[in-house]
Amino acid sequence: MKRKISAIILLIAAAAMILALSACGSGKPVPAKDLENVKKAGVIKVGMECNYAPFNWTQASSSETAVKIASGYADGYDVRIASELAESLGVKLEIVKLEWEGLIPALESGKIDAIIAGMSPTDERKVSIDFSDPYYSSELVMVVKADGAYSNAVSISDFSGARITGQLDTCNYDVIDQIEGVDKKTAMTDFPTMIAALQGDKIDGYVCELPAAKSAVTANSDLSYVRFDAGNGFTASDAEISVSVGLRKGSNLASELNSALAAIPAQEREELMDWAIENQPLSES
Repeated sequence: MKRKISAIILLIAAAAMILALSACGSGKPVPAKDLENVKKAGVIKVGMECNYAPFNWTQASSSETAVKIASGYADGYDVRIASELAESLGVKLEIVKLEWEGLIPALESGKIDAIIAGMSPTDERKVSIDFSDPYYSSELVMVVKADGAYSNAVSISDFSGARITGQLDTCNYDVIDQIEGVDKKTAMTDFPTMIAALQGDKIDGYVCELPAAKSAVTANSDLSYVRFDAGNGFTASDAEISVSVGLRKGSNLASELNSALAAIPAQEREELMDWAIENQPLSES
């Protein structure tokens, strides 16, 4: 009987070892060791679109603040924030350029360590990933043609019947439903596409955050944007109008990054955004 029990124990132990080895060999990241792995590698891999000015963009030439990527250089508000966080961790920064819809899958698979891409910490996203404390908050506005029929609008109700869109998989697109009688068009993948659609008279406007609107107008003199007074604009939660660092569920990077973000004063954050709006490339995509 003792021999049978010993044999059973050995079989159980062997099975446990096989499962452990299988897990180790799966290549999936262990969120509870993210901080240690980043520091061991000496680099933090950050995913972003590099096509979402002023938060992030791609430029052809190098600069004092730009980070080299496969297709040129990345810069913008997110890049500046990511650089400060990497410095706080004592590691190098690597920017990984990805499509918006590919950011969360890349994080979950371990291709990147964090998302710093103007991403809002919505309840829907919190189901699959964690977020740091917010590193920027803004307001939702409407980008329109400067000489168009909606340039003098003061309320979202003024856009009843208008052809309006927003970026795919964002609250910017969801809030369009708050406009009674709106002609809600198919969501678009990025800002350049929405700007081209507006200039090509395929839409009458698109919803975005104030910094992105300022960026669009700075780069395109034929565009303008509408800000709404309290009670006349979109209803959105704090989470929907703020942006945070996206992390894997249970990632131990969160505490360290929150401490680093807390060390960046509000005034410096605003100055960084003003810099990003002023220095965005006007003709490069």
